[in-house]
Amino acid sequence: MARPDKAAAVAELKDKFSSSSAVVLTEYRGLTVKALKDLRRSLGENATYAVSKNTLTTIAAREAGVEGLDEHLVGPTAITFVDGDPVVVAKGLRDFARTNPLLVIKGGVLDGKFLNSDEVRTLADLESREVLLAKVAGGMQGVLQQAVSLVAAPLSQVARLAAALEQAAQEDPSIIGGAGTPAAVDQEPSTDDTTDAAPAAEADIAAAPAADTETATAVPDTNPVAADAAEEN
Repeated sequence: MARPDKAAAVAELKDKFSSSSAVVLTEYRGLTVKALKDLRRSLGENATYAVSKNTLTTIAAREAGVEGLDEHLVGPTAITFVDGDPVVVAKGLRDFARTNPLLVIKGGVLDGKFLNSDEVRTLADLESREVLLAKVAGGMQGVLQQAVSLVAAPLSQVARLAAALEQAAQEDPSIIGGAGTPAAVDQEPSTDDTTDAAPAAEADIAAAPAADTETATAVPDTNPVAADAAEEN
């Protein structure tokens, strides 16, 4: 490959490394052209399956700041540049490898971290982004329904209570407006009443001894011994 072509190939690979959400390295030794076409078709728009020279891939990965791939870029290696959900692509590669054992998963890179072959398979066992979002949406919908029920229940009770109160008020307006004359409130005697009563009470007390004296004077002496002595004299 001429030098300008190599530079262009490195620049293209570097751009794919930088723009991809994940990268998976596979060995395709022994796979037919038809099998590789089927693999590309199965990945669809989620990934790009490319075959390139290991030396060019190594240079492009370094320029893109991707580390950990050098020791795995040995032998016939194809690169899967993930454009969509990495979990979906990992599942596609794993499932294809089950029916085509010649496809060997070497490893990959996700969020700048290198993944070995076992970690890529573990990634394939996870649920896809769509499934997780559907579960989250379903959970949120359930929580929202519970929240609506909790809020709506007290409001409906208040509405029923208000309707009952309105009906009762129509039948008996006194429930709201009040009825009857309020009871008189006992009041404490005023200072003037207390002052006027005191002299009257003192006058009654002062008059009592005089009345007793007059009563005592008016009563005749009925002692018989005294009467007889008076007659003899």
